[in-house]
Amino acid sequence: MTDLRNLYQEVILDHNRKPRNFGPLEGANREAHGDNPLCGDNYTIYAHVDEQAVIVSVGFTGSGCAISKAAASMMTVKVKGKSVADAEILIQEFRDLLTGKLDAKGEHHLGHLTVFEGVSQLPQRVKCAVLPWHALHAAIEQQSVASTEGEHDPLGN
Repeated sequence: MTDLRNLYQEVILDHNRKPRNFGPLEGANREAHGDNPLCGDNYTIYAHVDEQAVIVSVGFTGSGCAISKAAASMMTVKVKGKSVADAEILIQEFRDLLTGKLDAKGEHHLGHLTVFEGVSQLPQRVKCAVLPWHALHAAIEQQSVASTEGEHDPLGN
């Protein structure tokens, strides 16, 4: 358990310090702003989806805690080059991982994203980690906003 906790901390800190795909995306044809009003995390997700429904490129801007920034960074790495359908599967699996509905040792497509498994034990942090994924889902659906609260919360919490 200590090794998993150390890996989690190492990965989170690395992606927080050096976020991948950080910055506005030139040529984006999808964009959504995600907000967690309870803690102040907020991110805008940018994506370029081609005619074959493939996420050709993806980026993000905004600010938040180390967990939310690392989640946004790792998400962009994971979904770049994936079809929208595959990205939606990842979005659902990530949500399920964080809410305890998905066993990290079972079958899934998350790969290294399972380092976030421990977040499910920290209910106050689940919304931090899932926020960028909410915003990606909204962007894919061509909705302009997502939130961890109220009517724009895809989890309905």
